[in-house]
Amino acid sequence: MKKLSVVVPCYNEEKALPYFYNEIKKVEKKLKEYDLEIIFVNDGSKDNTLEVIKDIAKKDKIVRYVSLSRNFGKEAAMYAGFKNATGDYIGVMDADLQDPPELLIDMLKYIKEEGYDSVATRRKTRKGESFFKSIFSKMYYKLIKIITKLDIVDGARNYRVMTRQMLNSVLEMAEYNRYLNGIYAYVGYNTKWLEYDNKERVAGKTKFSFFKCVNYALEAITSFSSFPLRLSAMLGILFCFISFIFIIFIIIKTLVFGDPTSGWPSMVCIIVFVAGIQLFFLGIIGEYLSKTYLETKKRPIYVIKETEKDLKNN
Repeated sequence: MKKLSVVVPCYNEEKALPYFYNEIKKVEKKLKEYDLEIIFVNDGSKDNTLEVIKDIAKKDKIVRYVSLSRNFGKEAAMYAGFKNATGDYIGVMDADLQDPPELLIDMLKYIKEEGYDSVATRRKTRKGESFFKSIFSKMYYKLIKIITKLDIVDGARNYRVMTRQMLNSVLEMAEYNRYLNGIYAYVGYNTKWLEYDNKERVAGKTKFSFFKCVNYALEAITSFSSFPLRLSAMLGILFCFISFIFIIFIIIKTLVFGDPTSGWPSMVCIIVFVAGIQLFFLGIIGEYLSKTYLETKKRPIYVIKETEKDLKNN
């Protein structure tokens, strides 16, 4: 029998985990052709998430877990789960049931019967999101498609199932600054997209605030595009050209009209504006430098504190 590994990153999900486990067990009964392996990744939770996972692991042999030494972020947690997955097919989904477990049946069917390497999911609508977050998300996906030239789908979620071959390609990209949707698009492979209506969390609160979304967007842009650096260079050339025109204008105006001192308020505004632009692009350059610095240090993407093997040994 083929094995399906389902990676579930968890951060402060103690209330949602019992609901998730009950639903995934219902799906297991329908997946008679597959051995199921569930890998919970505790991403440094501050509540009783790890204790709940341990209780589940004691009762069910198909449940494994990886507990990280601190909160490394969702991207690192998913990577940790991928590294520890042993299945022929590997899925990843959230524990809050916004990703319907029953879709796993159709996802595996498309891979097995229609030859897809991956089946991923996207939301049909943004129901439940704030107006500003929704507008920002739409603008972000349009922008990132243009500047990265990658096929990153609007509304794409982390929920997907992929073959072992595709996962191995994803694992080869062991970069410290990770943006998985970009990595999936970069490695390619034949992917089918499933649409479904946005679901509410079964319990707990969302960990993805608007500002975290902004940081995530910046991570994506700087990880897969050097366009901001090119933009800074192009604007630098443009401002040099504009300043040259202004210099010629001032010289002619002084020689013809004899008025060398007028216009200083507008000049101050221009100086402040240009200084702001310079600082802005220095910040962009600093962002790229910081990423280069972190990559060259070659620090581990995550640190494992304990696994289900430690539970068995005790």
